[in-house]
Amino acid sequence: MYQVGLFATGRGQGSRQLLQAVHHGIESGRLPVQLSFVFSNRTPGEFEATDGFFQMVRDYGYPLVTHSFRQYRDQVGDDPDWRMGYDREVVRLLEPYTPDLCVLAGYLLIFSPELCRRYTSINLHPAAPGGPIGMWQKVIWELIEAQAHSSGNTIFNVTEELDMGPTVTYSSFPITGPDFDEHWRAVLGKDVARLREQFGEELPLFQQIRRHGADRERPLVVETLRAFAEGRVRIDDGAVVDGNGNGVRGMDLTAEIEAALAGDS
Repeated sequence: MYQVGLFATGRGQGSRQLLQAVHHGIESGRLPVQLSFVFSNRTPGEFEATDGFFQMVRDYGYPLVTHSFRQYRDQVGDDPDWRMGYDREVVRLLEPYTPDLCVLAGYLLIFSPELCRRYTSINLHPAAPGGPIGMWQKVIWELIEAQAHSSGNTIFNVTEELDMGPTVTYSSFPITGPDFDEHWRAVLGKDVARLREQFGEELPLFQQIRRHGADRERPLVVETLRAFAEGRVRIDDGAVVDGNGNGVRGMDLTAEIEAALAGDS
């Protein structure tokens, strides 16, 4: 069985929803993987929100491994290399597990070279390949400013070069049409900086773009894991290849994502 490890701080709803989506995929038989561990860089009792995530992991029956980066940092004091030391301890704690692939699910630490070398890992970016970079809020404002016609989500390989690993899979969706046109008309000709100041994230167009993107994030992760487990895509020495070993610039999973949202799969 294909083995998957999950790295999550577990602070917010995103981590819980992704864990839930993966669990439901496994339980339904659609996702032929085994979740070998869930790792968090917090420990029980450290934060109430994270404790709720830990309880979910336990309820699902998955191995939970924790190691507080805050406590470690306090112990080593002013050591400028504390991140490398911390990740070496993480690797030691995870020695009993041999994941084929790891997924970052709201993991609020940058993977050090130590972890990048030890695990083949993937992460989610809330824009289509070649789209805006940065956090999802920044992405959406740039889409609005550019009057973009489409957006999407990208799964990329985690490398030592932050957020610059090759695209593994992606999906796209239009941000024009019946669900969007009235919201675009409402901002037509208006300065985006003023819109941000006046409405912030409550701007209806902003919320609509975010809603469509967020709805597709979890299905993309699940379908990506399924593609790995079925051998349709893999990462060899940092290169993304298909089942025949041919290099690919990302596998387009848009059809699968839309089918999942429509309840057809």
